[in-house]
Amino acid sequence: MKVVHTIQEVREWRKECKGSTGFVPTMGCLHAGHGSLIKQSRLDNDYTAVSIFVNPSQFAPTEDLDQYPRTLPADIDLLEQLGVDLLFAPNANEMYPQGIPLNVEDQRGPFVTVLGVSEMLEGSTRPNFFRGVATVVAKLLNIVTPTVAYFGQKDIQQFIVLDTMVRQLFINTRLQMMPIQRDSQGLALSSRNKYLCQESLTIASNLYKGLQRGCQMIQDSPNVISANDVKNVISEMWFPHLAQGDFKIDYLSIAHLQTLTELSKIEAKRDHKIVISCAVYVKDRKQPTVTVRLIDNIIL
Repeated sequence: MKVVHTIQEVREWRKECKGSTGFVPTMGCLHAGHGSLIKQSRLDNDYTAVSIFVNPSQFAPTEDLDQYPRTLPADIDLLEQLGVDLLFAPNANEMYPQGIPLNVEDQRGPFVTVLGVSEMLEGSTRPNFFRGVATVVAKLLNIVTPTVAYFGQKDIQQFIVLDTMVRQLFINTRLQMMPIQRDSQGLALSSRNKYLCQESLTIASNLYKGLQRGCQMIQDSPNVISANDVKNVISEMWFPHLAQGDFKIDYLSIAHLQTLTELSKIEAKRDHKIVISCAVYVKDRKQPTVTVRLIDNIIL
């Protein structure tokens, strides 16, 4: 595996590629979820490139940029085992030569905003998050020029934002969404799971169980059903953990998959897919000062 740190090195490597190139952009601290994207890319393409870059522009000044886990040596070992052809691991100066202060008011240079699908859900809590994500992914796609780029379903809104960006800015890369990878208890794999003790990880697996219960309620209903009724069933599943302070709900959503428009009623015979999604703060049982924000979703 070739490891490079500059844009010029990527472009020189890319000139030598004779065939399709798959690309998996990451922020490192790699796990089996990333591995599934890489394996799919290797099946589909002649070459596979991965980037590791903890992107400052998607973090607010109050968020965990400095604490975000960085495990580059272990990540390199894993990528070599997976048969990756190129790792691009730039620093912030390479990606933002104009500088990238965390305060949006102090930032300069080009940024990408995807209106209409960025403002709700994750965007309502983290108003500049998708601006940062869209900007860095646009840069990475322009640098690597991949045939296909792979993303996980766990970050469903991110995929919708980026797919909209790629299609409407006519970027010559196809985006492919891959299923959520889960542990044996059903918890969606995430780099932030490392912050939680085993007991809290077990408790956090109830997030998916709640979403499954809501999904089942929708599938069992032969008629129109209230979205609030479904949300209440999910919340009831989580109630013991909410009452004990293990969970605090940021949002619980039932929305149209393509537009992320919130639904008030769900028709049994609908002509579109819906996504049940959530963001929940999970408190660590061993370290009560540690709280981790986890997201999950089900498409049906």
